[in-house]
Amino acid sequence: MFRRDLIQTASALSLACALPVAAFAQQRGYQEGQDYVALDKRVPSDSAAGRVEVIEFFWYNCPHCNAFEPQLEQWVAKLPKDVSLRRVPVAFRDEFVPQQRLFYTLEAMGKVQELHKKVFYAIHVEKRKLDTQANIGEWIASQGVDRAKFDELYNSFAVQTKATRAKKLQDDYKVGGVPAMGIAGRFYTDGSLAQSMSRALQITDFLVAEIKKGR
Repeated sequence: MFRRDLIQTASALSLACALPVAAFAQQRGYQEGQDYVALDKRVPSDSAAGRVEVIEFFWYNCPHCNAFEPQLEQWVAKLPKDVSLRRVPVAFRDEFVPQQRLFYTLEAMGKVQELHKKVFYAIHVEKRKLDTQANIGEWIASQGVDRAKFDELYNSFAVQTKATRAKKLQDDYKVGGVPAMGIAGRFYTDGSLAQSMSRALQITDFLVAEIKKGR
């Protein structure tokens, strides 16, 4: 797992919004503060009413995020209709921002499904440095994407705003490393807390189910 420079500790988080869930979790072998944390302040969700939003925090350069992607795809394919996944690229440092903008530009162009996995492949298999707008634009053009349109959106206020919101969201969830999962604006887990991302997905499933019971 890629860890940020200043890791937020679980002791800074409160049980206030999750005492019933924590009690059930202990019965399943999950411990609040150890396997996952309950946020001390609820984070607003972008999902429609009646849907539980799960967020995957990731960074394209992270080898653990790359390895996790196939497993996450299998998990997403089995999600019920009232659960939605949102991907949020992190920016622990300024040099992460170009890849944040890459993701949100692909999203604006409707090309995440087509190119998201290819970005990981280009970085981790082809060893391409997609760390600047110039390098990213060169690669984008090689994928048959209109580079002028891509650059226009990449530099747009809308994409800049989404990148800024992503940074706030990672801070609100107190993301300590990637890949990581945020659940319904109330809970957070990652591979270090859960001991593996496979177990993090199991914990996510459990927390989603408990949230749905408590509606």
